[in-house]
Amino acid sequence: MTTTASDFATYIAGLPRVLAGAAALFRDAEGRVLLVEPNYREGWALPGGTIESDDGETPRQGARRETLEEIGLDRRLGRLLAVDWVHGTGRPPLVAYLYDGGVLTEEEFTAIRLQEEELLSWRLVPREELTEYLPGALGRRVLAGLDVLAQGSGTAELENGHRVDG
Repeated sequence: MTTTASDFATYIAGLPRVLAGAAALFRDAEGRVLLVEPNYREGWALPGGTIESDDGETPRQGARRETLEEIGLDRRLGRLLAVDWVHGTGRPPLVAYLYDGGVLTEEEFTAIRLQEEELLSWRLVPREELTEYLPGALGRRVLAGLDVLAQGSGTAELENGHRVDG
């Protein structure tokens, strides 16, 4: 049996869909986390967004591009802190990548320019208040990323923000 390009395209079109997103975890010298407030939904988020995989973008490139677009900072990102498989509710599952954005200087905070089409504001939030701003899997993902930073090495494998024991 010969497989044609059309057969392959049909096969690919029938595969399950998974969304992919990437974000950066920025902190200040006190360890507070930079959060942004989107205008298109309730709640807070990290600088980041959807990976443009159709354009060949990698998760790291997506996180850096989204950071530049959303807050106007073009920073080389550090290591991968966490990968989170988030089950979809009314949407396909999401694979979320979380990168170390590093500690920003006062000058960098002053240089933040919000993408007005998507964001209303930004703020620095201490660890103990993060889940008030970031409920559910996102809040747990950020806390896991902070734990990885404190440990000094490794990457957290998560499902819905909970660590997976391997």
